[in-house]
Amino acid sequence: MSTYTYPVAHPEGKLSKEQIHAILRNPRVIAKRIADLTKMGFISDYLLQSRLDATGGGIFYETGEEIFAADAPEAIAPGGEYPTTSMTEGEIAAAKTVKWGIEDEITDEKIARQGASVMNRGLARLGNTVVRHVDRVSMAVIGSKVTTTFAVPTFTTAGKLVEGLTAARSSRARDGLGVDLSTVVLKPEQYAKVIGMLVDDKALPREEGNILVTGQIPVNALGFTWAVAPHYEGANPLLVDREQLGGMADEDLGSPEFVKAGSFGVEGSSERGRRDNYEIRARRVTVPVVLEPLAGVQLTGTSL
Repeated sequence: MSTYTYPVAHPEGKLSKEQIHAILRNPRVIAKRIADLTKMGFISDYLLQSRLDATGGGIFYETGEEIFAADAPEAIAPGGEYPTTSMTEGEIAAAKTVKWGIEDEITDEKIARQGASVMNRGLARLGNTVVRHVDRVSMAVIGSKVTTTFAVPTFTTAGKLVEGLTAARSSRARDGLGVDLSTVVLKPEQYAKVIGMLVDDKALPREEGNILVTGQIPVNALGFTWAVAPHYEGANPLLVDREQLGGMADEDLGSPEFVKAGSFGVEGSSERGRRDNYEIRARRVTVPVVLEPLAGVQLTGTSL
């Protein structure tokens, strides 16, 4: 008779009250724990891959810059002069960073009675709240800037998915903008329908890349990357080029009590309060920037 065993999560080592207090007095450890607990789960950073510097609280950038020169090339005789052209420039835009932050407190009583769990829950709650809000802002910016639409066949089979996505990708490629639309951005309920469609049509890879085996998101299938954006409010799925679309412009305020685990993401802080407590904070000082609106299209007619 077979015996089935079920793995359980191993508790974090038995931390004493003194060790928990030591952790809460160390902002670097707090920042690292926030990063680990949230897993740096910004969809913003995934879709807007350029890392931009917002020193001084803002950033100036060009958007919609032409990829072609204003004039056509000419036939040049041996030893002849090359014609000179004037390069067109994009529209100058500006964006200002915003400090998105939130605070909670952990009392000595909670530490004594609940141990490390109260600290982990508090840090995760703060970090996830910052992630959620920044992602909502970023997806709203992307949705407002990516306004081009492309009508596709109703997504009822894997074949229709490939037909519609490939047509949209090829249409943008013919524009000669150097854009490769390869990432599909879906809301969770749309993603569930697509995965079900791929399963029914046996279109998922058999290897470890199979989403049903790994459970990992994003997933690569049919030559496209499929990503879930929980905080995207638009009705139409997006098809984007993550490398060309834009970036996140983070500002380093240099606050001594705040520490960032990595070059970008949530900053964490923990200070001893005046009422037998610790004041824990999480924040991100950033602004999402869409550099190339044509690096994405809204897919209409999908019925997802």
